[in-house]
Amino acid sequence: MKCICACSLFLYCASISAQSDSLQGVKTLKEVEVRSIRGIAGMGHMTEVHDGIIYSGKKNEVLILDSINANTAQNNPRQVLGRIPGSNYSETEGGGFPSNGIGFRGLKPTQSIETNTRQNGYNITADLYGYPESYYLPPLEAVERIEVTRGASSLQFGPQFGGVINYIMKSGNPNKPFEVTTQQTAGSYGLFNSFTSIGGTYKKWNYFTYAQYKGLSGWRPNSQVKQVTGFAKMEYVANEKFKVGLEYSLLRNTIQMAGGLDDVEFNQNAQQSVRGRNWLSSPWNILALTSQYKLTDNTTLILKSAVNISQRNLVWRNEDGGIQTPDSISSLTNKYVPREVEHEGFKSSTSELRLLSNYMIADVNQTFAGGIRYFRGYMKRQEGGPGSTGTDFDMNLYGGNYENDMNFTTTNIALFVENTFRLNKKISITPGFRYEYLNSTAKGYITDDGTSSILNINRSKDWNIPLAGCGLQFKTTATTNIYANWSQAYRPTDYSNQTPIGVSSKIDPNLKDASGYNADLGWRGTIKNFLNFDIGAFYLAYNNRIGIELLTDANGNPYTYRTNVANSVHQGFETYVEINLVKMFTDNSKIGTVSFFNSFAYINAKYVNGQFAGNWVEFAPNTINRFGITYAIKHFSTTFLISNTSKSFADANNTVYSADATVGIIPAYQVMDWSASVKIKNYNIKLGVNNLADKRYFTLRTDEYPGPGIIPSIARSFYVGFGAKF
Repeated sequence: MKCICACSLFLYCASISAQSDSLQGVKTLKEVEVRSIRGIAGMGHMTEVHDGIIYSGKKNEVLILDSINANTAQNNPRQVLGRIPGSNYSETEGGGFPSNGIGFRGLKPTQSIETNTRQNGYNITADLYGYPESYYLPPLEAVERIEVTRGASSLQFGPQFGGVINYIMKSGNPNKPFEVTTQQTAGSYGLFNSFTSIGGTYKKWNYFTYAQYKGLSGWRPNSQVKQVTGFAKMEYVANEKFKVGLEYSLLRNTIQMAGGLDDVEFNQNAQQSVRGRNWLSSPWNILALTSQYKLTDNTTLILKSAVNISQRNLVWRNEDGGIQTPDSISSLTNKYVPREVEHEGFKSSTSELRLLSNYMIADVNQTFAGGIRYFRGYMKRQEGGPGSTGTDFDMNLYGGNYENDMNFTTTNIALFVENTFRLNKKISITPGFRYEYLNSTAKGYITDDGTSSILNINRSKDWNIPLAGCGLQFKTTATTNIYANWSQAYRPTDYSNQTPIGVSSKIDPNLKDASGYNADLGWRGTIKNFLNFDIGAFYLAYNNRIGIELLTDANGNPYTYRTNVANSVHQGFETYVEINLVKMFTDNSKIGTVSFFNSFAYINAKYVNGQFAGNWVEFAPNTINRFGITYAIKHFSTTFLISNTSKSFADANNTVYSADATVGIIPAYQVMDWSASVKIKNYNIKLGVNNLADKRYFTLRTDEYPGPGIIPSIARSFYVGFGAKF
């Protein structure tokens, strides 16, 4: 069975140097197909220039999915993205959100709000600035590779602190006009995942489409999931100079949210649920146009435009009386209490035009990249609607209107330029600049919690944001290099912090925007065919950070308050080492190969001023350490993974315990996973165990849905899948 594996990943790593050595222009290496499983090089690095983007001097990773044993049917983040040092997750896919969230270097992981999330290079979140949460993610069974760029991405992609994660979808088989792939997976707690794709190449047309259904009854009661995901891509290659493609992504889901627990409930029985009437749905639609035109042999134009028309719908039992209060039927009315209905509708369009040009100075190749982005987003937010007393997913209103009804718009125009100046064959420097113009409007009404009076809102705000940065790269050998980068970052106040939806905290009406910068210094590369490594240090300055304080009102009652808590500094080091012990000595092993990887991050993220000076930043564990070992022989491969994450806090006060469980310690945890695969000709079997030791742990305390309170992670679960390709 053909699979793109370690050799193609080695080409990604080695071509970092090969591209710079070319004095006549950038050479593009052809894709390599390997007809076996390889147990080395699950992660590598992007070339200096790729897809119209300069990566020279930037901290980045690329993961080839077919070279990794992982539970792709459930998008298990530890087994795939866990290889990236410093990556932290909010495991909420089985707890009420359509996808898990990811954060890097001590940034908040919930719904990946600090990370620019893309698919095939275009935006897939609802709103780049006003609502940057990730509700749709492609199933990993349809993903060829994942590209991650840290904070230095702010000049090419936008001013976010957490960098960019880009899911590159598979394409149709270039050598066959028609090919079908299917994967059927079943597992614990009612898991059934069905994935089928069709693709191929006919003359100048390449196409790829898939459909996925996932159903899950859930580890906890009241946590069922039904989800359908689809994707279709058609690309026309007119000639060597021009190609154009059209893509459509679809998500339909219904998720029952089991609700949050307090500490006592979690310690007694983490599997319990006291909420049975909480539901979420997030229908997502993304239509994208991509095109590429070579103006000359050295100059290329790339256009990527995406239209997003999506929703987020929520009906849930409010938390009056605390999360400990059972959602029971009243003896007086013989009914449940009415629920609240929340609705958000999104309509946005994003277009990015990039120019990449190679030119010569003193017989040395140089690279210029520049472009412009235009974004226009609209969001309709309605919250506090009087819902039904029933138990099903009912978005109708009963006896009144929404308490808050707001219309938000965001307009963004961004210009960006970068240039890689190669001083010689070893040293290059890449300065860059980005200018962001933002306009945000808010119109509608909200209801004052204290007086119940209606307040009409009509405001507009403009931002003019200049950002600068510079990267440096020094080639120590043909396949290794030292990289350094410094880039400014910025985060405007988003819609959620202006009129939060389903949030139990009070909100500071005078929130300020956050700003700061990222810096990296490291050494990375490959040594022969047995060692892949990246060792580096980082420094992230984050000013006017928005967080949660635990306060007390005039009556002595505690409550949480969202505000600009202080400035923070995140600093530390990250290491990734992957080594094939057998290939150190021979390429002709009859007993198979044994390889291991270690992904480790030390993160010292603390507040540096104000009343919280010296406190740990919330959701920022001090250490994240993952160790994996893989054995591969012929058609069989198996991986064992241990993940250790140290404790963290959920608020700037570093509160150890609170009665409502929205803040407090997130205890350290260790999770073990095992996975294996067998590939014989056109067939495969995949199986494994998640959370092998049946650990009770959680990654999230929240003051909003799917809580509030503690959201337990899933206990031990098994899965087995069968696949075929024709």
